Amino acid sequence: MHIAAVYENVTKSIIAELEGGTAPWIKPWKSGTRVGIMPANAINGHHYRGINVPILWHAADERGFPKNAWLTFKQALDAGGHVRKGEKGTQIVFTKRISVTDDDDEARQISMLRAFTVFNVAQVEGVEALAPLPEPPLSGVVETFVSATGADIRHGGDRACYVPSRDFIALPNASDFESEQHYEATKLHELVHWSGNEKRLKRDLANRFGTKAYAAEELVAELGAAFLCAHLGVEGRLRHDEYIASWLSLLKEDDRAIFTAASKASAAADYLRSFSEKLEESA
Repeated sequence: MHIAAVYENVTKSIIAELEGGTAPWIKPWKSGTRVGIMPANAINGHHYRGINVPILWHAADERGFPKNAWLTFKQALDAGGHVRKGEKGTQIVFTKRISVTDDDDEARQISMLRAFTVFNVAQVEGVEALAPLPEPPLSGVVETFVSATGADIRHGGDRACYVPSRDFIALPNASDFESEQHYEATKLHELVHWSGNEKRLKRDLANRFGTKAYAAEELVAELGAAFLCAHLGVEGRLRHDEYIASWLSLLKEDDRAIFTAASKASAAADYLRSFSEKLEESA
């Protein structure tokens, strides 16, 4: 499939779900099953990243797969198995860095998106030695995870927000939330905003999105929080409801916006995890 068609198909799918009042990145938690963990490659155990995460979450939920483990047709063959006849794969993407030379003979690196197909382990037969799927950590680790970042978090008041000019996160007291998990999810959302500060990831979306930069930043924070919630085993409610209209406007104008936002969200999640974890590269 041509990459332009991938942009269009993924964006149309997400628009349809948003118009239905939900979002594909919250669906993994509906049933409380293992589908809630981050999608991983069944052979090497590496997590998928960026737009591939909501794509695979949606596919697992829609088709009722009990595990979020995936592999390519060739990986199944190499492992001594095969994809069952008639099974339909799921299209995902990867970024390839290539070197190009401009008119002044200056070499520079650019990123190119390529599409490829994966299959869920439920669609494969004869593959016995799969990498164990990483389990979400036990409850109670969010505070340790957040503390490791050194973020300045101040409690009190009735609003959750990140204040860029003073570089701190403001949160209501934990007892003011409907549940501890909702409090933790909100904290992770604001922590993704915190990661974009010029002292850290320098995430400036104005050049890319212009007047819709605020909506794009909220989409990054929403996706980043979803990735971290899945990683940490947090089932708290995300904050998407109030932003659906602005995201729909953004995605309808720009079918690459969700790809950019998901990439930035993965970068933010990786950055925040780096304070307490040794990270491996993944697709």
